[in-house]
Amino acid sequence: MAKKKIKKSVARGVVYIAATFNNTVITVTDEMGNVLTWSSAGALGFKGSKKSTPYAAQQAVEDAMSKAKEYGIKEVGIKVQGPGSGRDTAVKSVGAIEGIRVIWFKDITPLPHNGCRPPKKRRV
Repeated sequence: MAKKKIKKSVARGVVYIAATFNNTVITVTDEMGNVLTWSSAGALGFKGSKKSTPYAAQQAVEDAMSKAKEYGIKEVGIKVQGPGSGRDTAVKSVGAIEGIRVIWFKDITPLPHNGCRPPKKRRV
């Protein structure tokens, strides 16, 4: 017989929003960075160009946060990454959820300090 997994109680967490041009992935972790739950537009059944819409991002946030509420999360910080279209809607819908307070917000999109050499110009 399989062991019954005990859900730990977590008061504070961090919501990571990775908004790419093709999808929006929401990951909810505790303060140490251990993943509690996640959701994405693709995992909810959106396909093709509908995956990258703000509506799909909102649905993904609502799904991830409803799963996270089972862990007893009350306060969250938000870390946003990427240029996708679902980014603003995702942030707003985290704040709109009942019983969850947003403490802080940070943009962690990686920016190159003149990183890789660009490809050579196209000759047509």
